[in-house]
Amino acid sequence: MQKRWMLKGTSSDIKAVAKESEINPIIAALLIHRDIKDPVDIKKFLNGTLKDLHPADLMKDMNKAVSIVKDAIVNKKKICIYGDYDVDGVMSTYILFKALNRCGADVFYHIPDREAEGYGMNSERVKIIKEQGCELILTCDNGIAAMEQIELAKELGMTVVVTDHHDVPFIDEEGRKEYVLPAADAIINPKQNDCDYPFKILCGGAIAFKFVQSLYEEMGIDSTECEEFIQYAAIATICDVVDLVDENRIIAKYGLSMLNKTDNIGLQALIKECSLDKKIITVYHIGFVLGPCINATGRLETAKLSVELLLADDFEKAQELAKKLKELNTERQNITLQGVERADHIIQSGHMDKDKVLVIYDEETHESVAGIVAGRIKEKYNLPTIVLTKGKDMPKGSARSIDEYNMFEELSKCKDLLEKFGGHPMAAGLSLKLENIDKLRQRLNDNCQLTEEELLPKVRIDQRLPLKYVSFKLIDEIKKLEPFGKGNPSPLFAEKEIIIERVYLLGKEKNVVKLLMNTGESYNKINGIFFDSTGYFKEAFLRAYDEVSYERLLEGVLGKVKADIIYYPDVNEYNGTITLQLVIRDIRFSTN
Repeated sequence: MQKRWMLKGTSSDIKAVAKESEINPIIAALLIHRDIKDPVDIKKFLNGTLKDLHPADLMKDMNKAVSIVKDAIVNKKKICIYGDYDVDGVMSTYILFKALNRCGADVFYHIPDREAEGYGMNSERVKIIKEQGCELILTCDNGIAAMEQIELAKELGMTVVVTDHHDVPFIDEEGRKEYVLPAADAIINPKQNDCDYPFKILCGGAIAFKFVQSLYEEMGIDSTECEEFIQYAAIATICDVVDLVDENRIIAKYGLSMLNKTDNIGLQALIKECSLDKKIITVYHIGFVLGPCINATGRLETAKLSVELLLADDFEKAQELAKKLKELNTERQNITLQGVERADHIIQSGHMDKDKVLVIYDEETHESVAGIVAGRIKEKYNLPTIVLTKGKDMPKGSARSIDEYNMFEELSKCKDLLEKFGGHPMAAGLSLKLENIDKLRQRLNDNCQLTEEELLPKVRIDQRLPLKYVSFKLIDEIKKLEPFGKGNPSPLFAEKEIIIERVYLLGKEKNVVKLLMNTGESYNKINGIFFDSTGYFKEAFLRAYDEVSYERLLEGVLGKVKADIIYYPDVNEYNGTITLQLVIRDIRFSTN
């Protein structure tokens, strides 16, 4: 699918911002495009420290919640931490469990079984927790939508404190949103309208960390002790794909530094099991290697295995658990691939060619990978996607969306068809009766206002940058903007009419394209790398040339061709030699 190239623009004076902040104009432009323009904000972005984190007690109900938990600790009341089965939920649970233990609490934790209990609080489990002697439930990464379950807990005589980051549920009353909160004794969630906390998009793990900051202060524990939890909040922040700006950026940056020298035996074992023990752990490794292993436990068995790994105090036990996590993730990968193939087949044969919102029901897909399958299908078609599977009692599944479509709000408009749902603008979970699936598909598409232009995949270019400006110094300056992720993406540059002298296909699958390039001027040639798992490069070439020309291109006899490219400057190290290279993100060929 050809992409729409969009060059970011700004009315700001880039040179003036660069001069005032004493930074390279290219870096100034990158920051401005991320809406970081003020010298104070630029300084915080580039040099922010833990001291720049906002005071935790600015969150609504923070002091109230801390007081409730402190009372429970002092009076030896049994506390249950009610977590969630994804990475954010696991890290939140671990942070709170370790911190409450440090405070001397009588505490245990529960993470729901994905299939048997589903997301969030479960009424039957609430009753069991009560029978276990629990007097206080402390939720993490869930609870904001648990109206019935929290009401039940209150009826059973338990106190409930909610820590969550999900969107607050609302009722749509003739176009007016009426927000609804559970009857908890305290609710910590910066997304509440009347919460004055200045940063609204923390993940559950980060909110658990902020809670511990306040709790330690109230309990008279040195505040530096809670800094050990930043690495776990960072893992949660990266895996929950929240914007890496402001506090999230600081948490991710410092957490990565801590993770690379972690003394957590469980993390050490997992890092080694994933063959990362001799590498510098980056956002990529957390998001695509370690995180999926942690997630796999909640998908295929129980996320308690991941918490046990983090709590392990014996390396042999930790190695055993780490191996289990790796094996489960391999199994999850295979199940996911099969689910994606079936979902794609359903789309191709299910008369969905005019649908702008894909609603796919597949009984065979394991419900634990429905979200991943939805994400893969969304990426392929660039359409909001819901993948539903059989479920224990009724169909249930996950939704993944595109920037232009608020999935949470659109599902809210269909809540009469749903038994349960919750989530964010970009992702949601839901369950509904079988007979309502087609009704949901129809209504979502009837309500959908997406235009054809909005449905084109977009590549947002930071600026045009001639190749002569690519240097090791520039790359070093760009690295100061790391870690990259949602809200702070890797910078993308573009240039026109690059001369490509030769093309090579590399790798066992011939899916890595190496390009030898120049711009027709006197400075050195430069290599480009294009990672191509779908045949996109050939497809792009054939828009301007024919099959015979493509074969001649690979044979090196076609001669020079011209192309416009979108790229990211990088370095390549091979046999001790370090050279500049461009990572090509998109390409358009021209016959001119």
